[in-house]
Amino acid sequence: MAEINIFKHASDALSLETGEALFREGDQGDVMFAVVEGEIEVSRNGSVIEVVGPGGILGELSLIDPAPRSAGAHARTPARVVRVDQRQFTFLVHEHPTFALQVMAVMAERLRKTTDVSTANTSH
Repeated sequence: MAEINIFKHASDALSLETGEALFREGDQGDVMFAVVEGEIEVSRNGSVIEVVGPGGILGELSLIDPAPRSAGAHARTPARVVRVDQRQFTFLVHEHPTFALQVMAVMAERLRKTTDVSTANTSH
């Protein structure tokens, strides 16, 4: 997965304890998160679909699509994450154009994984 390290030295990171929820499946989302330290577990329907570590992002779809969150996320280990709202996202895209490409690369990889799993499940 592409690493996005632009948040590595952010002073406004939120600290999470092991097991603490970042967001729940079905929540209305309007922010994405960048993982600075630790691991965040992403799950759908009670099954872990991904573990996101430092340099990873999650919840980015909520900045583009107003639908409820398709997965939930909680801290697998003690973690620090940076919250990025629409205003900050737009600023980062403007100031660091490669940031937008990195986010698109993450989204493309997740879409490809989801498509591969769906295709595998329907071919049986």
